[in-house]
Amino acid sequence: MVTQEQVMDALREVMDPELRRSLVELGMVKDITIEEGQVHFTLALTTLACPLKEQIEGEARAAVQAIDGVKTVEVQLAEMTAGEKRRISGAGSGGAGSGGDQGGSMAHLNDIQRVIAVMSGKGGVGKSLVSCLLAVALRRHGERVGVLDADITGPSIPKMFFPNGARPGQSPLGILPAETVTGIKVMSINLLLPNEDEAVIWRGPLISGAIRQFWGDVFWGNLDWMVVDLPPGTSDASLTVIQSLPLSGIVLVMSPQDLAGMVVRKAASMAQRLNVPILGLVENMSYFVCPDGTQVDIFGPSHAEETARRLGIPFLGRLPIDPQIATLSDAGKIEAYAAMEFAPIAERLMQAASPAKKPVMA
Repeated sequence: MVTQEQVMDALREVMDPELRRSLVELGMVKDITIEEGQVHFTLALTTLACPLKEQIEGEARAAVQAIDGVKTVEVQLAEMTAGEKRRISGAGSGGAGSGGDQGGSMAHLNDIQRVIAVMSGKGGVGKSLVSCLLAVALRRHGERVGVLDADITGPSIPKMFFPNGARPGQSPLGILPAETVTGIKVMSINLLLPNEDEAVIWRGPLISGAIRQFWGDVFWGNLDWMVVDLPPGTSDASLTVIQSLPLSGIVLVMSPQDLAGMVVRKAASMAQRLNVPILGLVENMSYFVCPDGTQVDIFGPSHAEETARRLGIPFLGRLPIDPQIATLSDAGKIEAYAAMEFAPIAERLMQAASPAKKPVMA
């Protein structure tokens, strides 16, 4: 004879594909009735508009159908009450991969394996480009990727990914990041502004608070990689990311000028003082290839390898000046860029980055 306990045990093995927790643990299973091998139960979803509801229902049905003595399984879908949704979003705590209790209400529901911050110390060297190219390269490897734009006052990530603009989504569990055509999840202040040209005139505490919200109050779900695009400098925003997010490491970006090298050494000093691993150094705008194949160092000879040696960190590679980058970035189609020179850089980073660790400070 089939019992309710058997049905509950079977459904404990079925995971919500986004929350990665058991349907039973989440309180989704209700009203089990069993009569002569015919099993009926209700699945209460966070929303009946859930795009994964058919998958959840199918896996739940199959799990119960596998019980000896079950003849038929009938599943009814319902929606959780507001109180039940609040219970899910406020319960539990995550491990190192989810940021533990360092984030906001959604942090324990997110499972983010590796977090890489892209930093330079100064503006105009191509941090945002490197962030985007890294995200695209990781996605081409089949990885689940998100980009958190921590440059609150100078956000450029959305412009490079969305040709027609984009807005975050909403769900009962929190804000949903916008998704690019290849499935990269993106969160940026520019996605929330009524006009992309509107200035964000905020002091440091507000900027730091926004970054924490992008990490803790956004439902990122399951990610293999989070790429964080930092603003220039070593002040509030960078400090917030390093101290509040479980970083796997930092990637430094510089251009060939010796001045850029001096400033990136300041960024490296900050990371080292806060005990955050530096995964390596990328030099952007290193050279230009003429139509006849001649390579020209427009900004003079490269200082990147010398800088990396002085810092005792890996030199990851050089990126050229390519007019196609500007064209595709302005059109919101950076994912269409072949980025052949970046592929080996991404592979080195994939090998170097360890799973996310706890923040330096609480």
